[in-house]
Amino acid sequence: MLRPQDLLVLLRLVLQDGPAPSYAALAAELGLTASETHGAVQRAVAAGLAYIDPEGGPRVVREALRLFVQHGARYCFAPLRGELTRGLPTGYAAAPLEGLIVAPASEPPPVWPDPHGTRRGMTLHPLYPSVPEAARRNPALYELLALFDAVRAGSPHERALALPLIEERLQS
Repeated sequence: MLRPQDLLVLLRLVLQDGPAPSYAALAAELGLTASETHGAVQRAVAAGLAYIDPEGGPRVVREALRLFVQHGARYCFAPLRGELTRGLPTGYAAAPLEGLIVAPASEPPPVWPDPHGTRRGMTLHPLYPSVPEAARRNPALYELLALFDAVRAGSPHERALALPLIEERLQS
């Protein structure tokens, strides 16, 4: 059974050009342990979302990941909302959707709770607790995670805008 950190690892691996980083390096970047990262890859392989390339380490099956994000991930990793807080913008409030969706001024944007956050908004608990830290380290990963949040927690309009952008990133 897939866990939220598995999707975090897959989204990071899909951004990798060349050989995958070691489990320890990937874990340090994502705020996981090496054993959590290894377990995430093993579960992804068992689910058909990744495979192990003997010469380059774990590789993502991009089409399978695209279909999972499009049709299943929002049900597996349902959004959990909370109170007004300081955090990092996500979903429609973060790049690349920021500016494409005009939310009512009275509606605070979705944010991942984070003491180093830049905006006040309504809590949208991240896929995994280390997501805000990992997003600060890697802007491309931040965009993918924010787009994923638009799919899992957004309106149908937000999903319609986010899915082609995710697909574009999974193909490149």
